[in-house]
Amino acid sequence: MSWQQYVDDTLIGSGKVAKAAILGHDGSIWASTPDFKIPPAEGQKLEQAFTSTDDIAANGLYLLSKKYIYLRKPQENVIYAREGSNGVVCYKSSQCVIIGYYDEHHSAGNCNQIVENLGDYLLAQGF
Repeated sequence: MSWQQYVDDTLIGSGKVAKAAILGHDGSIWASTPDFKIPPAEGQKLEQAFTSTDDIAANGLYLLSKKYIYLRKPQENVIYAREGSNGVVCYKSSQCVIIGYYDEHHSAGNCNQIVENLGDYLLAQGF
């Protein structure tokens, strides 16, 4: 399966994720929905947040120039953040970062579950 198929079929196709992206650890876009192309600099800042959440806790997490309020890091490789009724779940595997976005038409819990399940699967496959 291609990276784009993971975005289109597994994440968006679930009906529980509004937008999604898969980034390399360097911030490069491996796959994304057309309206969710995260700039490399923001992807790199997100990557750094998995090591220390101090910056995003103090200043927020920026994706597509929108500020998301850091909520929590329930696991070493998962970050939750929100902006109003919208939010993101970010999952770091050994080779990539998966970002799932939910809006007022999607449940945060469902989005989190889909992204984390894909992340766990990719991690188990060596990615």
